[in-house]
Amino acid sequence: MRRSTRLFEIIQILRAATAPMTAEDLAARLEVSARTVYRDIAALQAMRTPIEGAAGLGYVMRGGYDLPPLNFDQEEVEALRVGLSMLARTGDSALQQAAERVCAKIDALHDPADWLRVAPWGAPADDPGRGCTPIALLRQAVREARKLRIEYRSGDGSRTLRALRPVGLIYHLDCTMLAGWCELRNGFRHFRTDRIWACDLLPDSFAPQAAALRQLWQDQSRWDEAAAASAR
Repeated sequence: MRRSTRLFEIIQILRAATAPMTAEDLAARLEVSARTVYRDIAALQAMRTPIEGAAGLGYVMRGGYDLPPLNFDQEEVEALRVGLSMLARTGDSALQQAAERVCAKIDALHDPADWLRVAPWGAPADDPGRGCTPIALLRQAVREARKLRIEYRSGDGSRTLRALRPVGLIYHLDCTMLAGWCELRNGFRHFRTDRIWACDLLPDSFAPQAAALRQLWQDQSRWDEAAAASAR
């Protein structure tokens, strides 16, 4: 998380908090050290952000501090709530956590809508504690045009090592697929992320070819032919 993003998140967390939050509480939410939070709080206070408190006691946001409202009408807000809730069905835990942060910001500016419910059943969560590859790592590889080396188990149980140039992620209701140029098969392939048993983000970049590769994949896959269903 970039520092500017982290500072914004501290403001949002303190605005929504109903009691003082310690640096340790904030650090756990932001997945950084308490020392980093202390530095961030000091930087915000230096920018005249009305944060009050001290180390060991906790921090609060002085009343009256606000950010510009989100300019969405009621149906747009409800669409956002449903769409964000459906991220829980993708198995992408990092996106789900991001969605929860966005929902907290919406709740701070709009009336709650607890009558809108989305069933949580869908793709299995990418829990690293159970050996799952974090989908966030795969998104990073696509975003940064970095090669991946994966260990993949196909539907029949056979395992292969693949070197990939990842070009996209497809979120289905019951699984998430990684699309990439497979150097072993010398062509585009789609891989279920819950069958990726190991994954290394390589330093090799294919950024100069990324846009052309992605366009070629889109031209060849043709969504109406459901090419992504033929995972190998």
